[in-house]
Amino acid sequence: MRERRFLDLLRAAAWMFPVLVLGDTVQLKDQASLSGRIVAEKKDALFLDVGYTVLSIPRSQVLKVIRGPESPSPAAKETPGGGESSKVVLPEAGRDSSLFTQATGFEPEASVRDWVSKLGEAVVQVRTPGGLGSGFFIHEDGFLITNFHVIEGETRISIEVYHQKDGQLERRSYRDVRILAMNKFGDLALLKIDDKGAPKFKVVPLGDSDVVSQGDRVFAIGSPQGLERTVTEGIVSTTARPVGGELYLQTTTQINPGNSGGPLFNLRGAVVGVTNMKLTFGEGLGFAIPVEQLRYFLKHRDAYAYDNDNPSSPFRYLSPPSRRPEAAAPSAR
Repeated sequence: MRERRFLDLLRAAAWMFPVLVLGDTVQLKDQASLSGRIVAEKKDALFLDVGYTVLSIPRSQVLKVIRGPESPSPAAKETPGGGESSKVVLPEAGRDSSLFTQATGFEPEASVRDWVSKLGEAVVQVRTPGGLGSGFFIHEDGFLITNFHVIEGETRISIEVYHQKDGQLERRSYRDVRILAMNKFGDLALLKIDDKGAPKFKVVPLGDSDVVSQGDRVFAIGSPQGLERTVTEGIVSTTARPVGGELYLQTTTQINPGNSGGPLFNLRGAVVGVTNMKLTFGEGLGFAIPVEQLRYFLKHRDAYAYDNDNPSSPFRYLSPPSRRPEAAAPSAR
């Protein structure tokens, strides 16, 4: 009875306010539709601002979503919602700040094996004279993420990428790598491959760690101890473990030296964390930086820009404002 009343209210809203708010369109399974702006997406519901109120729409009632021109996703991009599917499709998402893609939240869950075959090419090995770690591409032009501690104090960096060609993996090393930004305290770094003739790279979308719950299955791809393309699986032990004044995702997924900087995926193929450490005196005690912190770092990357004139400093400081010439000149008497 309550569900029938809710559907009646949705139909009434769709009939009374079909064109008041331009933007996204949510089509319901009973052929009704609502237009507005999607302001939040959770596992079980969408939140649609229709101008006069914000509606909570159960995903079970959503047939598809058509993104508007001002939406983060591409215009008129139709995305399935609600139903289950055995077919694995890479998450469709819109560009955010022209640097990374944001998962829509509608992707069906799939097995780790299926996702690894789709996403593995976007995960790389980061090598320096002092050691190695992992990383992953967020933009097809060669922008990638790793941990700050992987490249700390280093100026020579190479990236090992496994390209899929004719059903085979082809290993290629890229050595013209720039540090664009890094956050020492957040343990994040943004790199870019500048090698001439570099192809377009496969990328992974960023998910939402706010909707991750204890017990959710996750998996990591990386290079522990230099063993490339190693996959480990586990669950989320807790979503907000305080360590050293920061909050981390704790996971039973095996994290070892060499995994640092690699992605932690959910079963929808989206990055929910950046693996960065483990407790050495126990097993199944791995930690990852929540993807929200990564998204903040990327959106404010100018504040963390790397200064080539001072390679020992991870930050670039703006020059102080100078006095105006007329203010600096002595006044006439």
